[in-house]
Amino acid sequence: QVQLQESGPGLVKPSQTLSLTCTVSGGSITTNIYYWSWIRQPPGKGLEWMGAIASDGSTYYNPSLKSRFTISRDNAKNTVYLRMNSLKPEDTAVYYCGASYGSLYEYDYWGQGTQVTVSS
Repeated sequence: QVQLQESGPGLVKPSQTLSLTCTVSGGSITTNIYYWSWIRQPPGKGLEWMGAIASDGSTYYNPSLKSRFTISRDNAKNTVYLRMNSLKPEDTAVYYCGASYGSLYEYDYWGQGTQVTVSS
């Protein structure tokens, strides 16, 4: 059973950089599951797919979010990262990582999510 665990700072100030971690157990990020995605849900809004990294290392990003973030991974730690700069209050959301065998937008496994609040 694949399990995903997100972690992050919780509260960050506007203009700062956010780094989130998705630690994976029960499956390898380089083999049996193909897409590892970051998804967020702002308060009162729907889910928004941010981007993904595939098992071969390819990355995919939501073009509507511009280029303020990057997704990377550490194969030895079996961990996927989200790094987002120039944070704005509207980036306040619950951030999830999701894993899927064959789709960027439908997930077979979810983490429990981590709250990020952008406020001064």
